Amino acid sequence: MTADEYLLNVVDVEATCWEGEPPPGEVCEIIEIGLTVVDLRAGERLGKHRVLVRPARSRVSSFCTELTGLTQAEVDQGLSFAEACRELAVRHRAGLLPWASWGDYDRHQFTRQCLRTEVPYPFGHRHTNAKAVFTASYGLRRRPGMAQALKMAGLPLEGRHHRGDDDAWNIAALVLDVSGRGDWPAG
Repeated sequence: MTADEYLLNVVDVEATCWEGEPPPGEVCEIIEIGLTVVDLRAGERLGKHRVLVRPARSRVSSFCTELTGLTQAEVDQGLSFAEACRELAVRHRAGLLPWASWGDYDRHQFTRQCLRTEVPYPFGHRHTNAKAVFTASYGLRRRPGMAQALKMAGLPLEGRHHRGDDDAWNIAALVLDVSGRGDWPAG
C-alpha cells in the first residue's frame, strides 16, 4: 500500500439552523466545513482545517450563533458553496481519499446541497459512518452522540462542540480509537 492509502479525511459540517422551522424562503445550508486528515497507519491526526461557506439562501439565526458560535458577519467572509467544494477537491483530494463523518447527516447535507445548487459532489464514494463503526466496536445497542462517545472512549472533548473544525478533530480521535481496537474497516 502507498502512504496515501492510509489517509482518511474526517469531515464535519455546520449548517444554518433555527429553533423551529426555517423562515419562509430559507433552506438549511452548509456554513462551515471542518476537516481533519488522519493517518490510520501512524495512528495520528495530521491536520485540522476549516472552510467557511457563505450561505446563498439563508441567514445565520441567533439560535445557530448560540449553538455554533458562527455569526452572519463571519460566514459572509466565507467562500461560495461551489468554491468550497472545489477547495475540498483540490486542496484536500476529497474525491480521491476515503472520508468519514459522525453519522450520515454530513454526507446527506452535501448530497442535497450539491443537487439543489448543481455543484459537483466533491467526495468519492468511500464514506464511512464513524458513529456506526464506533457503536459496533463498543457493542452498543444505541448510537451515541460524539460527546458521549468521547466519554465512553476516555477521550477529552477538545475545542467547542458544534464547530466544524473542532468536531472533525474530535471525531478523528474516535476514528483512531476504533482503529486502535482493530475495528476500523479496511480500504
